[in-house]
Parts: sequence; C-alpha cells; structure tokens
Amino acid sequence: MTKKLKLEELGRIDVETFKKTAKIPLVVVLDSVRSMHNVGAIFRTGDAFLIEKVVLCGITPQPPHREIHKAALGATESVDWVYEQDINVAIDNLKKENFEIIGIEQTSSSQLITDFEIDPEKKYALILGNEVDGISDDALGNIDNFLEIPQLGTKHSLNVSVCGGIVIWEFAKNLGFR
Repeated sequence: MTKKLKLEELGRIDVETFKKTAKIPLVVVLDSVRSMHNVGAIFRTGDAFLIEKVVLCGITPQPPHREIHKAALGATESVDWVYEQDINVAIDNLKKENFEIIGIEQTSSSQLITDFEIDPEKKYALILGNEVDGISDDALGNIDNFLEIPQLGTKHSLNVSVCGGIVIWEFAKNLGFR
C-alpha cells in the first residue's frame, strides 16, 4: 500500500551539509521582483535544485523577513544570496565569472526554452523580472539570450515563482542535477 513519507524519511541534508555540497552552475537573478512570496519561493526552489546563489536587485526585498520566510521555509539560510542595487552591475559581475546571462522574457529576439540547447559545460545566470514590467529595459542590451516558456492559454505570462520553478528545473536537469 502506498503511503506518504514523513519528513524524517525523506533523507534531506541539513544546512551545514547543503553549504558543503557541490552546486549546479546556476544563479538566479531577481530584477526588482516586488512580491516577498515570489522571492521566498525562488529561494525554496533554488534549495531544492542546489543552485549556486540568488542575486537580489533593485526593489527586490531581502531576507530576513517574515513574508519571505513563509514561502522559503528556511531556504534563505541554505542558499547563498547577495544584494546588488543595479541590475547591470550584477550582470557584469556574473559575466566576469563566465556566466552566460539568460533573460526569461518575451522579446523580439526570444526563443522558446524548448528550442534552447543547454550546454552542461557552461554556467548560466537566469534573470527573472518584475511582476508587471519584466526585466529592466536598461538591462536588455546586457543579456546574452532571451528565453520564453511556451504558453497556449489566454494569459500572456506566468507568475514569477511558477516561471522560476519551470526554468530552474529545465536548467537543473541539463546541468547535472541528479
């Protein structure tokens, strides 16, 4: 008979072990994401898939905050993060570390994520933009590639945390997450 596993049966690592565990070469950049729920959910997803870090930019709220913690459930303690006011400074810093910068945005040059070949030898930084305005206009020229998630319904976008979960998983499974 099938039964749900209890937390202690899942065999999850603790924060100290997480910090020492090899990460997949993936960083998530939040560009003026205003919702604390979205920020917390990205941390929690980042923890699940062992990403390197989260970069918070612009008006994105920073931990510690009760509303972020409600969605993150402690992942702000395990996943490394930094704050950088200027998105372009954050991008330039990641480029210096040889990250390919990927904007998750519907643009005139974006391609479907299903058509993008993720190279397991590369490091990637995924930029998720503001819930209303998307990625900052002044950052668009500093981004290497733009990807969008195929959608067939009437809405033109997904919630930031849902979009983040989809793209983080897509990159994680191609960058060696097992």
